[in-house]
Amino acid sequence: FLLSIVLLLPINNRILHHSSYLYFSFQFSTNMIELFRPPSSKLFTTLLLLLLLPLLAYGECTCDLEETDNANKSKVLTFKIIAIASILSGGVVGVCIPILSEKISAFNPGSNFFFMMKAFAAGVILATGFIHVLPDAFDKLTSPCLKENPWGNFPFTGFIAMMAAIAILLVENVATSYFQRLSSNKSKLVNVDEEKNGELCSEVHVHTHVTHGHAHGSVGESNESGGANLIRHRVIAQVLELGIVVHSVIIGISLGASGSPSTIKPLLIALCFHQFFEGMGLGGCISEAKFKVRPIAVMAAFFALTTPIGIAIGIGITNVYKENSQTALVVEGVLNAASAGILIYMALVDLLAADFMSAKIQNNGKLQLHVYVCLLLGAGLMSLLAKWA
Repeated sequence: FLLSIVLLLPINNRILHHSSYLYFSFQFSTNMIELFRPPSSKLFTTLLLLLLLPLLAYGECTCDLEETDNANKSKVLTFKIIAIASILSGGVVGVCIPILSEKISAFNPGSNFFFMMKAFAAGVILATGFIHVLPDAFDKLTSPCLKENPWGNFPFTGFIAMMAAIAILLVENVATSYFQRLSSNKSKLVNVDEEKNGELCSEVHVHTHVTHGHAHGSVGESNESGGANLIRHRVIAQVLELGIVVHSVIIGISLGASGSPSTIKPLLIALCFHQFFEGMGLGGCISEAKFKVRPIAVMAAFFALTTPIGIAIGIGITNVYKENSQTALVVEGVLNAASAGILIYMALVDLLAADFMSAKIQNNGKLQLHVYVCLLLGAGLMSLLAKWA
C-alpha cells in the first residue's frame, strides 16, 4: 500500500491526464492490492481503492494544454477558415433581415408581427446571457487553475454581472436625459425665432397667445414623446451591440485558438445559428432606432465582422494562447460576466418590459399569447444551441 502511494504521488499531472496512464495506474493498484492483501481482507481492498480513486480523478484536472497532432493542424485550419465565412454569412443575413424588411408593412414598428419578432429576438438575447455567456463566466472565474485567493473567496462572476447591469442603467439614463435636453433646447430656440417673426407652426406646437402667454397643444406633446422614444431606442441599440460584440470577440478567439477538430465541427454549425439569431435581435433594435443609412451600415458590419475577426486573432495566437492560463481565464471570465449582465438587463428591461407592458399588447389577448409563444420559442432555440456551443 505505501509503495503504491509513493510511486503514484510524484507523477506529473500532465501524465496523469492521459487515459493510458490511468489504465496503468489502475492495473498497478490492483496488482499491489493482490500482493499485500491479507487473507479475506475485503475491508482493506475497499479502503485502498477509496484512497487511490481521488488521486486518479485528480489527474483529469489539469491546467496544461493538450498537444495538437501535427497531422490535424491543416485540417483544423480548414475548419477555421470555413467557420469565418459561415459565421460572417449568418451574422449578415440575421442582422439585415429586420433592417431590409422595414419597408414591408408587416415589419413596420407597431404591427403585430413586429412585436412578435421583437419578442423572439428578446428571448434569443435573454438565453444568450443566461445560458451561453454567464455559465462560461462562472467556469472561467471558478477554475481550479486560478489562485484560491481572491478568486475562490468571493462570487466575482455574479458581482461583475450585477455591476455591469447597474452601469448600463446609469449609461442609459444619462445618455437619454442628455439627448432629450439637447433636443428640447433646439426646439425652444426654433420656437422663439418663429414667434419673433410672427409665424405660427401648428404642426410642431399649437400656440394660443393670450396676454403674451401661450399653451402647448397635444401635437407638440406627441412630438416630444416621439422624440424621447426615438432617443431611447437609439441608446438601446448601441448598448445592446456593445454587449453582443464583447462576448462575440471572446467566442471568436476561443474558436480560433482551438486545436481540436472534434471541438470545432459542432461549434461551427451552432455558432452560425447563434450569430443569425443574435443578428435578428440586434437588427430589430437598429430598425426601430431609425438611424440613417451610414450608421446602420456601420453597426451591421461591426456586428457581422466581430466574431470572424476574433477567429482570425485566435488563429494568429494559437501557438502562444493558453486558455487555462490565469491571465486568459481572468480576462475572459470578467468580460463574459460583464457581457452577461448587459444582455440580461437589455432583454428584460429594455425589450421585454417595455413591449409587454405597452397598451397594444395589454389590450389584445391574442397578441399577448403570440408574443409569449415567440419569446419562449426564441429562448428555447437559443438554449438548445448550448448543447453544441
